[in-house]
Amino acid sequence: QVQLVESGGGLVQPGGSLKLSCVASGNIGYVFALAWYRRAPGRQRELVATITDDGRITYQDALKGRFTISKDNGKNTMYLQMNSLKPEDTGVYYCNARSSRYGAITDVWGQGTLVTVSS
Repeated sequence: QVQLVESGGGLVQPGGSLKLSCVASGNIGYVFALAWYRRAPGRQRELVATITDDGRITYQDALKGRFTISKDNGKNTMYLQMNSLKPEDTGVYYCNARSSRYGAITDVWGQGTLVTVSS
């Protein structure tokens, strides 16, 4: 089983920046994609960005240019650099790992880290 632990959330003023981290441990050999999701208050969880094991990256269109996803394979860590933050970016940010083994796809989630953008 894969375990994910996010960190880096907090309170930031509009226009500020935060960098989230997600450390993966356990049976990570079958993970082929990592992603960041978020859930804003009163809204459904939405995809923020994904990065595959071969480095392909996709973003939610509305976040392109402000958010950057990356990973450090040596540290088993994924990052989300968030710039020019807006109040509507407030929410709980979750790390997701998708694995494939014996033909089955498995999703694992972290506990989430809260990002609050407010003056």
